[in-house]
Amino acid sequence: MQVILILAIVLILFGAKKIPELAKGLGHGIKEFKKATKEVTDEIHNADTTTTATTVTPIQKLPPANTTAQSNPQPPETKVV
Repeated sequence: MQVILILAIVLILFGAKKIPELAKGLGHGIKEFKKATKEVTDEIHNADTTTTATTVTPIQKLPPANTTAQSNPQPPETKVV
């Protein structure tokens, strides 16, 4: 019942000649959307397989932090002129 009411409103608003054009445009839009999502999922899948196949270089370790520095340094004194 609701679908028939919606179709009747669309028919009244756009007319009988515009409905096939709207459906064709909607079909092209859906086709392009599916194509784009397939390309993105393929690219993600290919990127996932290529990253697992490559070797990862180890991270270089930094030298140890300076342990002689103060743990709570005081700000420099300022003079008021």
